Amino acid sequence: MIMMVIFYNMMFIFVFMFFWGNMIFVSQYKHLLIVLLSLEFMVLSVFFFFFFFLSFFEYNNYFLMVFLVFSVCEGVLGLSILISMIRTYGSDYFQSFNLL
Repeated sequence: MIMMVIFYNMMFIFVFMFFWGNMIFVSQYKHLLIVLLSLEFMVLSVFFFFFFFLSFFEYNNYFLMVFLVFSVCEGVLGLSILISMIRTYGSDYFQSFNLL
């Protein structure tokens, strides 16, 4: 009984973390770096969810290594886009370049 209460409380915390990361992502921010940090925060909350979920049901954690590899690749891709934007447009402001 106590384990289920802990499980539901932890699920609430992970959903709360994901929700706030998503709210920062969809908000109207000027810098691309803040958007990338919110994406990494959402990835981190999903990683904690998977870690807790797999540990609770006593599964292997090999999936976590694959998830970490893909999340690192996502972070590197975002940083490379940020660097190319700064070299092309001079800053990471969204208003400084035209998306069309």
